[in-house]
Amino acid sequence: MSTTGSRPRVVVVQPYVPGYRTSFFNHLQAYLDASGVVLEVLHGPAPPQQAARRDASSCVCSVQVASRRLPAPGGRSLFWNQVLSRAASADAVVLEQALHNLEAYPLLAKQLAGRVTGRGPLVAFWGHGRTYTKPVSRLEARAKDAVTRLGRWFFAYTEGGAAHVVSRGFPRDRITVVRNSVDTTEMTAAHARAMRPGTAEFTEAALLCERYGLVAGRTALYLGGLDAPKRIPFLLECADRIAAELTGFRLLVAGDGAERHLVDKAASRPGNPVIPMGHVDGPRAALLGAVSDVMLMPGRVGLCAVDSFVLRTPIVTTNWPWHAPEFEYLIDGSNAVVTPDSPATCAAAVTGLLRDPKRLKQLAKACERDAVQYTTEAMARRFHDGVLRVLNHGRS
Repeated sequence: MSTTGSRPRVVVVQPYVPGYRTSFFNHLQAYLDASGVVLEVLHGPAPPQQAARRDASSCVCSVQVASRRLPAPGGRSLFWNQVLSRAASADAVVLEQALHNLEAYPLLAKQLAGRVTGRGPLVAFWGHGRTYTKPVSRLEARAKDAVTRLGRWFFAYTEGGAAHVVSRGFPRDRITVVRNSVDTTEMTAAHARAMRPGTAEFTEAALLCERYGLVAGRTALYLGGLDAPKRIPFLLECADRIAAELTGFRLLVAGDGAERHLVDKAASRPGNPVIPMGHVDGPRAALLGAVSDVMLMPGRVGLCAVDSFVLRTPIVTTNWPWHAPEFEYLIDGSNAVVTPDSPATCAAAVTGLLRDPKRLKQLAKACERDAVQYTTEAMARRFHDGVLRVLNHGRS
């Protein structure tokens, strides 16, 4: 295997680097560098379905490579990053757990050949464990499980994903649960300032309330991409239903994406409670959290769960079957409210919660408590420990 000097080299392959991953990779690079390991993140440009979110970024160890987009049956696409020459010479390669990653197959073949020749990378997978966010055929599920078992290690987002791959025959002692998260440091500090009288952030939060007519106990926040998995029409119907019951209710919609036009159209109607805020960064999100009481997320719940903890705005969502793995972080009645999957029921739950300040305060307190469990630093440390175990496993 090739090394940089005497240092082992690890390559992580990503379709692209979204902004919420930058801090994680920077922390991971620092931790691995201190352990004598070189990290390289290879990625392509943002795929078309993510490009509208405008969140593509980079990190200190990232290298963008050429990509090709190939049409596939069912309207899906295959992305083949031109990474083989760089990844094949690494000591270990961490790939996204996805059947459409064409680079996985030659790298797995090189790993197999390496058992004989002593050369070739160790292949690890990083992902959900099972397919959470869409229905898949039995054949596709079995194929994904079979490919995953060929990896020498698995980095699971959550405990639920780890349990799934174990149930499909992957050894438990070759799994690292990373507790997928985002960088909450800046948002946490900005939120604390926004809640403290006398700070510039507190003044700005007060101006937000004045500008948009926000009333304490009557404000909800949506924070995320504006695309089909987030069920924007469902969100907007909920807002209309809540506003019909609660005078002064407002929904701040922070995000961008292919369905932003639906939000803008709703906001243009006289008397509509929706207020578009556009794409926001961490400090701006902290201000919105400071003036909001709940986070309304009827569509896919993913890393917004971590945001809700930091902002102390408990999520109200539904038991929709296609949430992302981080939905596991929510505990109905403790740090969130999970309702049956209908706009009327979801809206009624928000209305009832906003009318119950004591219960709302208890949920917010639980969010604050759980925020410390999910940080990008802790995630990077777990990933770092897993990478070292991968390398040691390969040597043995």
